[in-house]
Amino acid sequence: MPIINTSQGVGGILNSFRGLVEGAEKITFVGTPGFCTPFAELLGFVVRDRKLAFIPTLDFEKARSISMTPEGMQLGEPVDAHADVVVLLGGLAMPKIGTGPEKAREIARKVLEGSEKRKIIGVCFQSMFMQQKWDEIINFDYIINADLAVEVLET
Repeated sequence: MPIINTSQGVGGILNSFRGLVEGAEKITFVGTPGFCTPFAELLGFVVRDRKLAFIPTLDFEKARSISMTPEGMQLGEPVDAHADVVVLLGGLAMPKIGTGPEKAREIARKVLEGSEKRKIIGVCFQSMFMQQKWDEIINFDYIINADLAVEVLET
């Protein structure tokens, strides 16, 4: 996959994501509960004017809305997860989670049923989708791949 844009930091991730989902009316995130949920809420913040959903660990029937509340972006009521864009989050590809790319591909297809726009976006850190070869199984339209540098300072 060719690199079409580079940026830095959280703002770079969010601005890139907002650009990729332009024109989408509904976006569904798919990820692991706990680890991926805050990333779905963070990404959802920049598109909070759209209909948003989160599917925990490929369980389509457990989809919940994501909406802005006085306390920030939060999971809400059960919701229909069908959408124009499905966002697969990299936590799904971590080996210890045990989710295969074939299952993720099937849930992506289910989310996109009935949509004319049909876009699959992956968001991961440290090339997780490429390392686990998910990009060879899933026909991603785009992957946002970010690297994190961590420094712990002592004062």
